[in-house]
This record gives sequence, C-alpha cells and structure tokens, in this order.
Amino acid sequence: MKRALSALPICSLLAVPALALMPHDLMCGLLAKPGWVAVTDPAPQFSWAFKEGRQGDRQTAYRIQVATSTSFLRADAPDLWDSGKVASGQSLFIVYDGKPLPTNATVCWRVCAWDSRDRQGAWSQNVSFMTAPDLDGDMTQRYPLTQAPVKPVSVVTNAKGHAFVDFGKAAFGWIDLIPQNNKPYIGPFVLHVGEKADGDVVDAQPGGTIRYANVSGALTRPNAYRVPFEADMRNTTGDAIPLPAEIGVIMPFRYVEVEECPFPVTPDAIRQIAVFYPFDDKAAAFVSSDRILDRVYAFSKYSVKATTYAGIYVDGDRERIPYEADAYINQLCHYALDREFTLARFTHEYLMDNPTWPTEWKQHSIMMAWADWMYTGNTQSLARCYAKLKQDKLLIPHARRTDGLLVTGGPDAPRDSGIRDIVDWPATERDGFDFKPVNAVVNAFFCLNLRQMADIAEALGNETDARSCRKLAEAITAAFNRVFYDEKNGRYVDGEGSGHASLHANMLPLAFGLVPETERASVAAYVQSRGMACSTYGAQYLLEALFEAGMDDAAIQLMTSMGERSWVNMMREGSTITMEAWGQKFKPNQDWNHAWGAVPANIIPRYVLGLRPLTPGFGKALIRPQAADLEVRGIVPTIRGPVTVAVRQEQGRYYRLTVEIPVNMTARLELPPFPVRDRELTHNGKTVPAVFEGGRIVLDDIPSGTHTVQWKKR
Repeated sequence: MKRALSALPICSLLAVPALALMPHDLMCGLLAKPGWVAVTDPAPQFSWAFKEGRQGDRQTAYRIQVATSTSFLRADAPDLWDSGKVASGQSLFIVYDGKPLPTNATVCWRVCAWDSRDRQGAWSQNVSFMTAPDLDGDMTQRYPLTQAPVKPVSVVTNAKGHAFVDFGKAAFGWIDLIPQNNKPYIGPFVLHVGEKADGDVVDAQPGGTIRYANVSGALTRPNAYRVPFEADMRNTTGDAIPLPAEIGVIMPFRYVEVEECPFPVTPDAIRQIAVFYPFDDKAAAFVSSDRILDRVYAFSKYSVKATTYAGIYVDGDRERIPYEADAYINQLCHYALDREFTLARFTHEYLMDNPTWPTEWKQHSIMMAWADWMYTGNTQSLARCYAKLKQDKLLIPHARRTDGLLVTGGPDAPRDSGIRDIVDWPATERDGFDFKPVNAVVNAFFCLNLRQMADIAEALGNETDARSCRKLAEAITAAFNRVFYDEKNGRYVDGEGSGHASLHANMLPLAFGLVPETERASVAAYVQSRGMACSTYGAQYLLEALFEAGMDDAAIQLMTSMGERSWVNMMREGSTITMEAWGQKFKPNQDWNHAWGAVPANIIPRYVLGLRPLTPGFGKALIRPQAADLEVRGIVPTIRGPVTVAVRQEQGRYYRLTVEIPVNMTARLELPPFPVRDRELTHNGKTVPAVFEGGRIVLDDIPSGTHTVQWKKR
C-alpha cells in the first residue's frame, strides 16, 4: 500500500557549523557501555564518533587522557596516560600506551580532537570502566543481560471468567504477580501461559514447538512474586546454551490466562519481565510510503532484539544452540539496528570452537569474520581466528579436483564425516535440489570465501596467503561457470551431471557476483521466476541476488507479499517474532522465535536504504538506495555514527536523495539513471555533471555533512 511519506524524527547530526569537533559515543574496545563489564585487556583500545561538525569536516589529530580518577582529568594531569596531540585522522581502536593499568579498579578516560582547520574541540565526556582482577588477554566480552518489565496492552475477562492478559508482543522471560496496595494476599494461583491465543483464551495445544505452560503455585508474601516456570529439557540440557543463574528458567510468551489468583488481576497487577541483551531501540529507524514494508521492518527489528535473551545468538527456543548460518543473518541484522558489535563477535568466536555439522555452515564462519572486520575495522578477532579459518573453514582439503572445485557429501553423509551439505532447511525448502558430489551451492560459497579470505589475509599483513587466495578464487570462479552453467537454458544446474536447476543454484552465484555480465539478465530472470522457493534462511540470498541484479521491484514485492511464503503470513498466523519457517504447514515442529527469519532487518537498511561499508570500519560507505518507486527514510547506525538516508521521488519526473554522513566517513552515492535525457543533476543546489557507472549516476568521495543530490526536468 503506497502512501505519503510521514515524518521520521531524525535529529541533524551536523547542525552546528561553528563548533569544532567534539567526540561522542566513546567505546572501549567494542564496548559502547564499558561501565557494565570489567575490562580484561591490559592494553584496551579506544574509539569515538562525533556528534556534530562543519560540513565536510574531518579529524586531523586527537589527544587521549587516561586516569584513575576524574579529578586527575579535571586538573588536566592524568596519572596513567596522556597521548599528547597525535596527528591522525584515526578515531577507531587506538591502543592504550600508558602505565600498566591497575587491576580490579576504576579507570577513566576522555578524548579531544582537532578539526580540518586544526582547531581543538572540547573534551568529550569522561567515560569510566572497571578493570578485571586479572588482565590476562583481549577476549571478546559481553554485557550482562537486562530485564525489562512490560505492562499489558489489555486485560479482559473471558467467557470462562478468567482474566485474559495480552502483553502485545511475545518475549523471553517470566511473569511477576504484583499484589496492589501491599496487601498480604496469600493463596493459590493457576495460570495458562503461551505464545498463541485462540480468541480470548491461551491456546493449550498450539502445535509444533510453540510454547504453552500451565503454571500453578501459591503466593506466600505480599510483594511482587515471580511465577516459576519448569525447565524444558530440550533447551536446558546437552549443547543448549545455559542461562545465567540470576536469570533462571524463562520461556517465550505473549499471553497469560489467569484461572485462579488470590487478588484481582488488573493491568497494574501483572508484568511480563522480558530478558534480552542491551539494545538501543532508537539507534535505527525506517519509514516508507508502503505500510506493509514498514510493518515487516518493525516485525523483524523486534525479532532481533527479542532473540538475544541467551547472551549469544541461538537458533530459537526449541534447541537454544548457536548455528553459523543463523548467527550470520543475526549479525547483519544486529549491525543494521544498533551500534553494538560484541554479541556478534562473541557468537562467532564461540562457533569457531563449537562448530556445527553442515558444510555451508562452516563456510558462514568466514563470512562472519569478514563482516565483523568490515563493520568494525578491527582485526583482533581476525588474528585470533585466522589459523582456524584457514585450516577448518576454507575446506581446501576437499578441493581434490584438478580444477579446484570442492567435492563434498550430500545430506546423507555421516555427521562425523566433517562434510555434509545442507543447501537449505527444512529439506522441503530446497526447490528440488539434486545433490551431486560436486554441487553449485557449496562451490558458490567457496568462491565467496576465497575472496573474503584474501581480504582477511591482506588485513593481517599476510600477502602470500592473500595472493594465493585471490588466484585460487579466480580459477575456481572460472571452473564454477564452466561446470555448472547451462548455456542452452541460461541458468545454473545444481551439480555436475545434473539437469535440474534449483533456485539455490542460481540465487547464490547471482548474490555473490559470480555470474558473467553477459549472463546476468538470464540468470536473474530465472531467479525471479522461481519466487520464494526457499526457506526464511534462503530468503537472505534470494533478496540479495535480486537487489544485486537491480530488480528492486521484485525484491520489495517478496518482502511485502501477502502470500503464504511471507513475513505477513508469519504475523497473520499470530507470531510477533519471526518464525523458523514461513508458516506452520512448512515445518510442523517449528518455533515462533527464530532470528534467521528476520532477514528484512538487514536487507532494508543494506539495500532499500542502500548503506554498506566499502572499506573496513565504514571509512568509506556505499549509499545506493534501491527503493523501486517508494519514498523511504531511515537511520542506520555505524561504528562512526549514524547515517541518515532519505529518498523522495516521483516516477520519471524527479529523484532526490538526502544523506547525513558522520565525521570521519566519506561516501559513494549511487542514484538511478535519468529516464530521459533532459534532466539536470544538482548537488546541494548546484548543477553538476552526471557521471554514469554500471548504469547508475555516481558521486564519489562525498565528505561528511548533509548532502542533497537531485535530478529533475531542466
């Protein structure tokens, strides 16, 4: 449904041109909230963003001070470290170089910066962090989980005479019963708790692994009482991630039906206590002229927040186990929604030591490492994981053919074989994929991994490995097209010797840039023709493929579809968190809280708004909105500060892109081409020549500040 674009309250980042640079949003290592957890690194790294600055401004120097008390900073006499003025534009991951940090102590720091006119700005706020009793390394740290009380959106009395409580959204947590007026209500309670409702009762037989619990007990004191849940052995034993003792047993639920309680249940007398990793709801935003797309974005965004309850990315409630593919999608989504990098890195490093079985999931570990580096600009995790990535995840031992393609096992290979292809999950979502020893899916990932490992090796200064990986990537890509491409039909087959062409065998090479330019239109048309013939996981690569092929309309239509294979269908079936599958009929044992189904949370910021890093740590950003005929506006957080993107357009008549770029970032802007020749291009009101690359209008090396680029009739 198209509509006029409503206002999105976005504060200008660069609205006070008279001020010199003032550092803001300070980080210690990856910790944006360093006071919440003790730092273990004896040489922590300091980073900062900027709140405001002149148009086109940049940092030219910085000065860091570190002390054991803010009194030393106020006196401009830090007792641990004073870097002095350092001529540098670097504002990310400056390594501490002072006296040995005290252990089990509070440490304070601040920073100031010089702008492009060599004017010193004001000092930042003082930021404190605790050091651990032992400074024994730079392991990735996490924050403790948070607990947030949620009020009901409604409390009604149903036909059974029970209070039916709706909290509006499902969350992982528990229930607090709160007697009013501090009266000593004592007596039994019986509650029905669940994710799914049947009218105004909680559905006691919701199907699959949708959660329901019948909880009974007795209130024994007048103050708030936590209703105890019984542990589910499926997700609290074995390989499941244990929750902290202070959190205890939790479950996902939206509804509570109160059969019995010693006091009247009103909106003030009951709370959902939601558990999640610290999350800034205001860090990202999106509105468009399509209400359905806005709903899908909000649905996916909340899903990412709600599923952080374990302090690590897990695959859902049924197992509560990290899996690499789930974690990669979760990582991309989290980066697009919050200036938060610790949970993604912690999960990635956990999976490096605790890998799962599918072939392609191993390949996702390299993708996670590369994304971590590109979004943060930090190489610490790359250095820690490099040997394992090269030895265990690149799968070179399985490149046994003379042409270098991987030879792997199909879905029936033993789990302990170390190589067992999955393609997609559940198996019914593979679009009839024909498994062969040499298949297109794992080899598409192999080509991507080789390019990424070349980048990683280069970032770590290992030029020999970088050259080797790049050379191999070129050779394998050529072999990929020679072996799998069906010239007669203009599409890729599933494997060597197969005559079947699945969606998966075609969307992955299109998404990963493996398709020769002369064949892209044919492959893209075939991908579009298959529709959503994949799982919610596969949707990540289907949407990427369509956007990479310039098929904005087709991709947005899939995200806003009202059909059974859609995010709308998940909401229609009653879930408020993205599901493991498109609906109950597609996976009867699915759960209703799988973040690998939250793909639009990263696709909308990365492709519809078009913001992606071109260099590590967003030193340079790509802003290539692909909004079809929609008007869109949004905020996307980055490690250097938030980026705002807004598109106003009237099909064929005018197109206006407005961006706000933070200090210390440059951008490459890409706009759709003129529909006809008699159009004028302006940048901040001044006419500029139109430069075309790859069919788009390109303005490169755009500095920080607010920029409006527009074409319209002369």
